[in-house]
Amino acid sequence: MIFAAGLGTRFKPWTDKHPKALAVVNGKSLLQRNIEYLQQYGITNVVVNVHHFAGQIIDALKKNNGWGSAITISDETDMVLETGGGIKKAEPLFTTENIVVINVDILTDLDLGKLIAYHQQINPVSTIAITNRTTSRYFLFDELNNLCGWRNTKTGEEKIARAAATYIPRAFSGIHVISKRMLPLIKQQGKFSIVDVYLELAATHTIKGFDHSGSRFIDVGKPDSVAEAELLFSK
Repeated sequence: MIFAAGLGTRFKPWTDKHPKALAVVNGKSLLQRNIEYLQQYGITNVVVNVHHFAGQIIDALKKNNGWGSAITISDETDMVLETGGGIKKAEPLFTTENIVVINVDILTDLDLGKLIAYHQQINPVSTIAITNRTTSRYFLFDELNNLCGWRNTKTGEEKIARAAATYIPRAFSGIHVISKRMLPLIKQQGKFSIVDVYLELAATHTIKGFDHSGSRFIDVGKPDSVAEAELLFSK
C-alpha cells in the first residue's frame, strides 16, 4: 500500500493545485518512483489511497497503466483518514498475508527483500523500518528490537507500552511490513495514526524494528528537499 492521500501542507505551493504524490523528482513523480521501487521486489499489486486532488492521481495512474502494476484505489475523498485509518479502510482490499506499506513521499534504497525476509522469519504483527537519524519523534526499542514506546524530544512527551532495561531511540522511516492478522486487532475507527495502534498493541504483541541505517533515504516532505532527492536518486 502506498499512502498518497495526504494534504501535503508542508509542500506548498505545489499542493495548492496538485497532490504531493505527483511532485516530480528527476522526471518521475514520487508515486511512479515508489510503484517502481516495489516492482524491484516483485510487488505489483498495489493499493493507493487518495484524498487531496484524488482525480489527478487516478488520472495519472490510468494514463500510465499503473506504470506496469495493478493498482486498486482506496477512496478517502470524503475524509482523509491518516495512516491508521487508511490501513483499516483498505483492509478488504488486501489479498496477501503480509502487506508492505510506504509513504509516497519516502524515497529509499532500503533492501525491501531483507526487510520482508526478516518479518517472515520472526512473524511479528508488524516490522517497522527505522534508522538512527536525528528527528524530534522517536520509536523506542529494547535491545532485541522490540517496540516498547515513543518519545517526542521537543515536548518531552513519552509513552511506554512495554518495560525495558534500556530504551533505544530510532526514527521511523515510513515503511512497514504488516501481518494481515494485525488488521482485526485495530480497534480505533475513523481518522487515526498507525503510531497509536502500534503503541497500544506493543504491550501485548511483538512489533519489531528493522534498522536500515546507512541506506539512502529521504523524506521529500518539503519543496526544498526535492533538490536533495534529485542528487540522491538521479535515475
